[in-house]
Amino acid sequence: MNEPASFVQGSVEGCPDSDLENPPYTPVVGGQLNSGTLCMSAQQKISVHYNLHNLYGLTEAYATHALLKVRRKRPFVLSRSSYPGIGRFSAVWTGDVRSDWEQLRFSIPILQFSLFGVPLVGADICGFGGNTTEELCVRWMQLGAFYPFMRNHNDKPNAQPQEPYVFRQRAQAAMRSALNLRYTLLPFLYTLFHHAHTSAETVARPLFMFPSDPNSQTIDKQFLWGSSLLISPVLEQGAVELAAYLPPGTWYSLHNGQPFYSKGQYLLLEAPLDTINVHVREGRIIPQQEPALTTTASRTNPFFLTVALSAGGWAWGDLFWDDGESVDTFEMQNYCYVIFTAGQSQIVSDPLKLNGELDSLVLGGLQVFGVPSPPRYVLANGEKVRDFTYRTDTEVLTVTGLALPMSKVFTV
Repeated sequence: MNEPASFVQGSVEGCPDSDLENPPYTPVVGGQLNSGTLCMSAQQKISVHYNLHNLYGLTEAYATHALLKVRRKRPFVLSRSSYPGIGRFSAVWTGDVRSDWEQLRFSIPILQFSLFGVPLVGADICGFGGNTTEELCVRWMQLGAFYPFMRNHNDKPNAQPQEPYVFRQRAQAAMRSALNLRYTLLPFLYTLFHHAHTSAETVARPLFMFPSDPNSQTIDKQFLWGSSLLISPVLEQGAVELAAYLPPGTWYSLHNGQPFYSKGQYLLLEAPLDTINVHVREGRIIPQQEPALTTTASRTNPFFLTVALSAGGWAWGDLFWDDGESVDTFEMQNYCYVIFTAGQSQIVSDPLKLNGELDSLVLGGLQVFGVPSPPRYVLANGEKVRDFTYRTDTEVLTVTGLALPMSKVFTV
């Protein structure tokens, strides 16, 4: 919890009537700063509690992060309380959210923590306080699959458990689909975290990061992963369709490659219980990996690429890869970095930096969105590929059965 908490408000003797105890602005919950904690005028070693309360999360995370020196591996630290700078040492979760639709909606703006230097953030999926429902838990699981930090967390006294297996088969299937999608996207997510570490880019980001589109500035019910994926969750009870805003350009459904051509407008999308709408921005290449039951197992599986061609037939993407636990791999140049480009009817990988971590891993397949006409054949490193299909209705080319080394230049 990372801050002093007390079921006695302030002190058994009460708190003095002072400016510290009664400042001009106080939190809505409790109405007083000493609600659930100590008197603001309580004296600590270097100052009064008023000046130190919000520093507990930061200083505790800093102290716990010393595990790095003990284990020589990256520690995982999770804090509820936060303060500027905590993102260097810790992930953050948002505390005791309620199991209701309003709290589900309110969880999206907190993803803007990335703007404050805290990229690893999330809320308790299905809600922590109160009893969830099957529909709410499914929709929250679909949204939570795109929290940078994801966990389902439940208060012990609640009558309704929240593990996916306690619900009906249809709900289980919907949750499993959302989790599998997240696992396939872990290479892309990990690359986003690399850029957050090296250049302070955001992982989950608000739509107002499209500065040339004034319509995006007030939207808080959708969000992006990097600049490539647009996530549009269902946030209303009973909804089976969704009015989603798509910034100007072409956006492809990650589910089936269907293109949506937007001038900067809301589009009505189907959203049955088993579906969360995720769209890939034109001109982007998303590295993915076949999912397994654990991240350790997933890391050994074949990769595949989702290529979303622009109107001009080009796309770009990248992959950062290391062992996932060593310290300072970027600073010590102990990593792999691969650039993917699409153009002139071919997709090329260009490994710019290699440390051996990709040596045993292969590209197993790819899907290309926005291919205007059926290809007569597909070549991989100059050799014809047998396993490919093309759908004329969605203009999607799917290639399987590849085994191209990720550590070498390849062309498809």
